[in-house]
Amino acid sequence: MKWNEVKVTTASEAVEAVSNILMEAGASGVAIEDALDIVNYKEDQYGELLDRDTFTNLEEGAAVSAYFPETIFLPEIMPFIKDRINLLPEFGLAIGKNEITVSEVEESDWATAWKKYYHPVRVTRYLTIVPSWESYEAASSEEKIITLDPGMAFGTGTHPTTNLTLQALETVVRGGETVLDVGTGSGVLSIACSLMGAKEIYAYDLDEVAVRSAQENVDMNAGTENIKVAANDLLKGVEHSADIIVANILADIIKLMIPDAWRLLKSDGTFIISGIIEDKKDMILEEIYSQGFEVDRIFQQKDWYAMILKKPEEE
Repeated sequence: MKWNEVKVTTASEAVEAVSNILMEAGASGVAIEDALDIVNYKEDQYGELLDRDTFTNLEEGAAVSAYFPETIFLPEIMPFIKDRINLLPEFGLAIGKNEITVSEVEESDWATAWKKYYHPVRVTRYLTIVPSWESYEAASSEEKIITLDPGMAFGTGTHPTTNLTLQALETVVRGGETVLDVGTGSGVLSIACSLMGAKEIYAYDLDEVAVRSAQENVDMNAGTENIKVAANDLLKGVEHSADIIVANILADIIKLMIPDAWRLLKSDGTFIISGIIEDKKDMILEEIYSQGFEVDRIFQQKDWYAMILKKPEEE
């Protein structure tokens, strides 16, 4: 069987959004090359030496390659892909060169090609993400391993927004919490919460592909039966009160869910938001202050921000 590769050269900040668009268009998998990977992972981070051979040779920006079976007629879906990508600047995301190329590949080539981009990565002091096809042993009893199949997923832990969210969760989760994970994508945040001791996790995503991917990743990680994955539009209709709500999505989408997050959080609860580009930071701060949230801590990586917000205790 032959496959068609659609390769989008874009900006690093648009990687996950472009990946999502390609998967919605019917791609069977994506591979990501991101020049920021070499910037984001410094030498000897968390006590490990960086293997530069595992990172991309791109000088700037990123390339997202998606693979479509020959049974999908690309001329019908390319306008959808191009139109959706061209709308991303309206959500504050730069799209860089925005070049799209199409080429034909053999099944044997694509089925393994994307795997070369993913290797075990220590994303925080205690969390390491390991691709499902690689063997890895924890360096200490404190290190927690998240097994992930990024071939059909969004959010592998290496993107700045996901990385910042994991750092924020590591400072907040103490054990026994109820967590709502909005826009779960690959499920990586929910899995991390479970491994860190959260009691109940509800993982939501509007995209059915993401829901299936998240469930598959949850099933690969032992002891994460406390994660319930479901399709849902943000927090609409949700009635589970929570100690922690986490959302790693675009700032304009976060804005829409702020009232529901306030409604569902317990007194003194924590709201963790990420995916906020610098241009949208002031807008988000204005909205959260208006709702009554207090800023506990702000994390930054390049032009991306994550925030830990608190719902004040009732007097």
